[in-house]
Amino acid sequence: MQVVVGIDIGGTKCAVSFAKYGEDKPEFLDKVRMATKTEDFDGAISDFISIIRERLIAHPDWKLCSIGISCGGPLDARRGLILAPPNLPKWDRADVFTPLNRAFGVPVMLQNDADACALAEWSMGAGKGCRNMIFLTFGTGMGAGLILNNELYSGTNSLAGEVGHIRLAEDGPVGYGKGGSFEGFCSGGGIADLGRMRAREALAAGNPPLFCRDETELCRITAKSIAEAMEQGDALAGEIFDTVGEYLGRGLSVLIDILNPELIVIGSIYARQKETLDRKMTEYVKKEALATSRRSCRIVPASLGEQIGDYAAVSVGIKAYRDFYQEKGEEE
Repeated sequence: MQVVVGIDIGGTKCAVSFAKYGEDKPEFLDKVRMATKTEDFDGAISDFISIIRERLIAHPDWKLCSIGISCGGPLDARRGLILAPPNLPKWDRADVFTPLNRAFGVPVMLQNDADACALAEWSMGAGKGCRNMIFLTFGTGMGAGLILNNELYSGTNSLAGEVGHIRLAEDGPVGYGKGGSFEGFCSGGGIADLGRMRAREALAAGNPPLFCRDETELCRITAKSIAEAMEQGDALAGEIFDTVGEYLGRGLSVLIDILNPELIVIGSIYARQKETLDRKMTEYVKKEALATSRRSCRIVPASLGEQIGDYAAVSVGIKAYRDFYQEKGEEE
């Protein structure tokens, strides 16, 4: 049985998934979760190698064919280097290719998490059959994976798709180190930041919102707590999500005008708050985007659900395997 390994690296947790290689959705055979060794890259790689070896010994019928790694950027995908992402600052120029390739002698590929999720949704999710697709993370941060002309587009330095850095307003919540950025308005951290800004104003006016009854609660505001307050009828929480929907529409309009995609797939927060966000998002896309491009583009939530990280890492492994054989000019 041909098996692909996917390693999903997060700032607090990692997962190593084992999946049967097939023509459609991979069949997951096993999965191991662990805490991320944020201070010890060498130790983390040793753990990955040990886990893979143990499973291969336990299942002699498994033939490892490739390893895919999904990790937040920045990174150098071509050389297999993780370049000190914000959630893993000690993993600076960390080489994931060499130790895994030496240990198992199979193709290894690294992609940033947005690109990896784009591959997964394109090959087996909402974007299956699309030629031009954008995937937006809309979770802790805002990043994009770009499928253009049936190919993953990574750019010159593996930095294509950093849409969160686009400034949409002169001032506003901070995301990607920039106030008023796409990520500032459309990410979990950005929504919490916007909530704190609006809550301070409301407290000063003597109108505390449900998600922040006094100043001691400012530090505990999250996108989730604002959403819960909105569901309970809190007016300010509703205004905050209207603002998020507006800037989501502004950001999407830029992408639609520049890239003319047939599909935009949005994950995480959008998938959970689609009905709320669509009100303002749709209004601004209609107002801002070129009409012909807009009419050619559907905007949908990600379809792979909470398992998208596992599918993403395995999708990178599948791409590594297929690219390897294409380069050799051989059949799989």
